Amino acid sequence: MSAIYKAGQGYWVRLMSAYGLGALIALGLAWLWKEFEGVSLFGLEPTYARVGVMLVAAIVFGWLGWLLIGTRRRSVEFLIATEGEMRKVNWSSRREIELSTRAVIGLTILIALYCWAFDIGFASIFRWMSVLRTG
Repeated sequence: MSAIYKAGQGYWVRLMSAYGLGALIALGLAWLWKEFEGVSLFGLEPTYARVGVMLVAAIVFGWLGWLLIGTRRRSVEFLIATEGEMRKVNWSSRREIELSTRAVIGLTILIALYCWAFDIGFASIFRWMSVLRTG
C-alpha cells in the first residue's frame, strides 16, 4: 500500500475531498436527469437514454476524481499543505467582526451623507448662478 492511502497526515483531507467530489457529481447527475427529460438517443426510450447518460457521466467524473485525489501525489500534497496553512490563519473573533462591520456601515453612511451635503451645496450654488435649472 502506498503512502497516499495510509491514514495519517492528510487522511481526512483526502476523505472529505472524495465526499465533496461525490456530492458534486450527485448534484451534476440530478441536473443531467432534468436536462435529458424526454430526450431519446440512438432510438432508445427516453428513460434508458437518461440512465445511460448519467452512468457515463458518473463513471467519467468519478474516474477523473479518483485520478486527482487517489493517485496524484502532488494534488494530495497540495490539499494537505492547504489544510496546514488554514490551521495557521488567525481567525477574527465574533466581537471583532461585529465591530468591524459596524465601523464599515457607519463610515459608509458618513461618506454618503458627506456626498449628499456637497451635492445639495453645489446644486444650490449652481441654481444661484443660473447654471442649473430645475423644474
